[in-house]
Amino acid sequence: MTSALMSARTAELRGFREVQRLAYACAEAVAAQLRPGVTEREAARMQRRWLYRRGVRDWFHLPFAWFGDRTAFAGFRTPLQFFPTDRRLEPGMPFILDMAPVHHGFTADVGYSGCLGPHPLHDRLLSDLRAHRELVLREVRERRSLREIYQDVDRLLVRQGYANRHRAYPFGVIAHKVGRVRQRRWSPTLFGFGTRSLRGLASDALHGHREGWSPLWSPYRLSDHPPQPGLWAVEPHLGFRGTGAKFEEILVVTDSKDPEQSAFWLDDELPHVRRWAEEGAV
Repeated sequence: MTSALMSARTAELRGFREVQRLAYACAEAVAAQLRPGVTEREAARMQRRWLYRRGVRDWFHLPFAWFGDRTAFAGFRTPLQFFPTDRRLEPGMPFILDMAPVHHGFTADVGYSGCLGPHPLHDRLLSDLRAHRELVLREVRERRSLREIYQDVDRLLVRQGYANRHRAYPFGVIAHKVGRVRQRRWSPTLFGFGTRSLRGLASDALHGHREGWSPLWSPYRLSDHPPQPGLWAVEPHLGFRGTGAKFEEILVVTDSKDPEQSAFWLDDELPHVRRWAEEGAV
């Protein structure tokens, strides 16, 4: 790879890293403001306003918020149930904030799990997510098929005693590709998703279909192929009865022959990673 290409790649990854950090900063700021009585709709609006004040005008998808047993997608049957509701936050209740802003043409999609007060089960879920982050990276570097990795994540969470809650997402995805989005003055959304981002995903799906790969990482045959180079927003989501927890962050996949360069997490300075480092230190 020439120095010019390396410089361009470094600059592009920096752009994605900055918007991902911006989104996680939003999640932490909003989480710190949550109080008993706040509704999911209000929490989603808080995320949107925080990011708008910092220049975000486009989205892969608008912010979501899930409280209580909705963090485990209890009873979810249709896509409409993912949208924020009037469920109010209560003391000791878990929550998830999920947002996917586009800033300066770069996309992030993050998920932040928290709790309004002590909750030992929720703490255990967050700690056990670490093994899933390690498994995904290791097996992507081994060039296992996406479908096989999904199945291994399933086996791991079953051993841990949990239920797979990412299977409740549309198409059962644990991840999807993200990319650059051309900036425009007007940034429309459709059913909560940015239309330009949806067009990009549809274009990837069409292109991938011709070449035998999919931009959606699912448990189905369409994901029975090795990891495709690009950026993937990965979100393993664990549930135990009425409590759910997840993280979501970008995994970079390349065509490098060097295992460490063939796949790596875009950023290790994220809330859940810092939490695990602190647990390890203790």
